[in-house]
Amino acid sequence: MNCSVPSLVCALSAVALSSAFAAETVSFRNDVMAAISKAGCNLGTCHGNATGKGGFKLSLRGQDPDLDFKALARDASGRRVDVFAPERSLILVKGANQIAHEGGKKLDPKAWEYQVLRNWIAAGLPRDDSTAPKVTKLTVTPTELVLDEPQDKVQITVQATFADGTQRDITDRAIYEPLQNGLVDVSKSGLVKRLQFGEPGVLVRFLNQSVPVRLTFVKANPAFVWSKPRRDNYIDSHVFNKLKTLRMNPSAVCSDEVFVRRAWLDLCGMIPPADEARAFEADTHRDKRARLIDRLMVRPEFADYWTLKWSDVLKVESRTLDKTGVQAFHDWIRDGITRNRPINEMVRAMLASRGSTYHEPETNFYRANRTPELRATTAAQVFLGTRLQCAQCHNHPFDRWTQDDYYNWSAVFAQVDYKIIGDIKPRDKNDKHEFNGEQVVFLNSKLNIENPRTGDKAKARFLGADMPKLAEKEDELQAAANWLTSAQHPLFAKAQANRIWYHLMGRGLVDPVDDMRLTNPASHPQLLEELAQDFIRSGFDLRHLIRTIMLSRTYQLDSTPNETNAADLINYSHHLPRRLSAEQLIDSLYAALRVTPDFNGWGRGTRASQIPGPDNGRGSPNPTSPEAFLAQFGRPKRELACECERAADTSIGQIFQFISGPIVSNVVSQKYNRLGSLLKNPDNGAVTRDLYWAILTRAPTADEAKVMEALLASAKDRRLALEDITWSLVNAKEFLLAR
Repeated sequence: MNCSVPSLVCALSAVALSSAFAAETVSFRNDVMAAISKAGCNLGTCHGNATGKGGFKLSLRGQDPDLDFKALARDASGRRVDVFAPERSLILVKGANQIAHEGGKKLDPKAWEYQVLRNWIAAGLPRDDSTAPKVTKLTVTPTELVLDEPQDKVQITVQATFADGTQRDITDRAIYEPLQNGLVDVSKSGLVKRLQFGEPGVLVRFLNQSVPVRLTFVKANPAFVWSKPRRDNYIDSHVFNKLKTLRMNPSAVCSDEVFVRRAWLDLCGMIPPADEARAFEADTHRDKRARLIDRLMVRPEFADYWTLKWSDVLKVESRTLDKTGVQAFHDWIRDGITRNRPINEMVRAMLASRGSTYHEPETNFYRANRTPELRATTAAQVFLGTRLQCAQCHNHPFDRWTQDDYYNWSAVFAQVDYKIIGDIKPRDKNDKHEFNGEQVVFLNSKLNIENPRTGDKAKARFLGADMPKLAEKEDELQAAANWLTSAQHPLFAKAQANRIWYHLMGRGLVDPVDDMRLTNPASHPQLLEELAQDFIRSGFDLRHLIRTIMLSRTYQLDSTPNETNAADLINYSHHLPRRLSAEQLIDSLYAALRVTPDFNGWGRGTRASQIPGPDNGRGSPNPTSPEAFLAQFGRPKRELACECERAADTSIGQIFQFISGPIVSNVVSQKYNRLGSLLKNPDNGAVTRDLYWAILTRAPTADEAKVMEALLASAKDRRLALEDITWSLVNAKEFLLAR
């Protein structure tokens, strides 16, 4: 070229001409962004961190191409790229570890990622945000596969479909992320190799699209023989079909003694009275389990216990609501449970509520959630099983929700405001939300919320859907309440069905129950779908779904595993024993020994499961009180809208509470408890049987009866002997565990 212009212009022209082909073939949106993601540069541990690394920040997982273009081509005076000598670009020499790079080698000069970045730089950093067709779909093969030993590997292939209808094999460009540690190894090209037998998931990502792959590696067992268990409803069909594939036989059905105890604990929150348990065991009718379920669901204890479950996640506690508000909200929930009000109606009423927190109790949902962000995240987490918190600061790293989704959904709740009735001062000067007294919830059209990413006012929009045109006299809260609780909503019924399943089975089909996302798939997705549709058809009837689950053979399986399912924790091949909750433990202890509970401030005779809410404003309870017992065994403070706040772990303190703690000691030694009446009965065999049925819900074995009767016969102090026997029974695993 004969150049008579300044050398810089000449050089730029030379670069442009020599790289014309690259400019036509390299897309920033579809190639460069894919290369950065494949190299791992935009992960949270690297430059996708909220504050970046080494002064270089990219959007997390490539969710903001505009930000990334500016970071690569404009930030730091453009020093990260060199269009005159592309190979000397800082992004390449650091990525290839040719100069010191804290993240190590991310780019191989022979690999496509390096070549794409090099060609893009050589082409003069072209942008095609507005012209490049977006990816609209990923076709992944396989999405679900069972591999029997000796099969130990499978190749995943991926095809991308773009908005202009073109398709492209992007198997080498997709990202493959195992969803569990240690089960499989996945190569950069999508070859999955088994490390352990099990059910690994792999998330396949490319730009803005993700698809989960479910694999099952089954160990060979030539001696396995399917037991052909009876299937009592559709639940069993789903569960047993999977167990057969996994070469697991379900355990046997539990005994009547185990079933009556399990049913009472799950429905009423306490063990059954001894006389009712013995009568159930003696009943010879084939449908007695179904009739027991129906009887228990109309008892007041059922309403008490299932109100407790809802109160936990709706944050019914006194620090924010005050004691009157707690009682009002609790009573409103309990009334709905008692009348079997459809769950979608109750949720709709809470979301659309306004008025006095004393006289319109459902408005306490908003008194407990004082900011637009908290209302939005609570509604999503409790009612849709969706955790949005990660999207507050950046696009969600494991789900489809963006930061804009977060603030637009929060904007739906932005106009909720509060008026305090009377001259009431806050209890805590450091917390403007702590008031004793009535408040009125209303909508204030002057309120809004800002999206910090854009600096603009967030526009109200449903989560994952457009905001429809409001009907006459309809406001955004009412529209959101109708939309969220609709039978057509893809998540509402699933989330509620999953939560009910969790409370009865000890583990959600999606677990944790409030974290439904692609990267946390259900153990039985088709079962969850059918449960949700059944729930919808029933009119969102809580009792209907409970009854359906409890009448399944799956629910009624024994907790004793067999040789094929001993290691299973997620497929419901046997019932999973779990420690009784705080309320179940203390209510069962009082009921078994016929002692009247006395919780400070709630009236003598009030059971733990009837207490409307913890009094978080009083400070720590007396360590020898029933309230301290509840706290020690994991009763939540209800400061979080999450089942996770209720602790189920076992501690040394809990062990000592039962061995030598004041609550157990006082209940066992109380003069006029069950033992006082048993002292009058000279029949040691009858006394032993009564204690076993009252505490363990079963008759003693022959060996147990022999030992206990001999102890009573030889005792110098019959009362102390009875106390020793009782103490040993309440410390037994059979009492402490739901089995």
